[in-house]
Amino acid sequence: MDNDYLNKNYRKLLEDLHQMMMDNGKLMVSDVQMLNPLVLAYVGDSVYDTFVRTLLVSGGYGQVKKLHKMSIEFVKAKAQADTLEKITELLTPEEQDVARRGRNTKSATIPKNADISDYRYATGFEALIGFLFLTGQNDRLMEILGRVIDIKSETEK
Repeated sequence: MDNDYLNKNYRKLLEDLHQMMMDNGKLMVSDVQMLNPLVLAYVGDSVYDTFVRTLLVSGGYGQVKKLHKMSIEFVKAKAQADTLEKITELLTPEEQDVARRGRNTKSATIPKNADISDYRYATGFEALIGFLFLTGQNDRLMEILGRVIDIKSETEK
C-alpha cells in the first residue's frame, strides 16, 4: 500500500468515508457503475462473507471449525456461480449488466480450487453484491441474499 498517498490524503478520505456513512453508505449509481467490476467484486466478497458468517453465527453454531466448513459451502466459487445462474431471471437489466461485466472481466488471479468458468461467474455474483451494497440498495440486497438461502435450502433437500 502506498503509505504516502494514504498519509497525504488521510483527512480527505476520512471526510469522504464519514459522508458516505451519513448517507447510509449510498454512492451514486453512476459513480459505482464507473468502478472496475473487480473492485465491485472485492467489496461484494467482503459483504457476502460477512452476511454468511453472521447468518451461521446467528444460527447457533459455535465451533469455529464447523462455522468455517459451513461458510465454505456458501462462498466457494461453484456455489456462487450456481447461485448467480439461478437468480439471473430475477435480476433487473441493470443488475444483469453488472453481473455480466463482473463475469467478463479478466482477472490476473488464477483460481486454485475452482474452474475458470465458475470463478468468473462467482466474480459476477460478487460484483452484483458489491454494486447493491455501494449504491445503498439494502432492501434489494437482502432480497437477493434471502434467495441465496432459499437456493441453499433447496439443494440440501
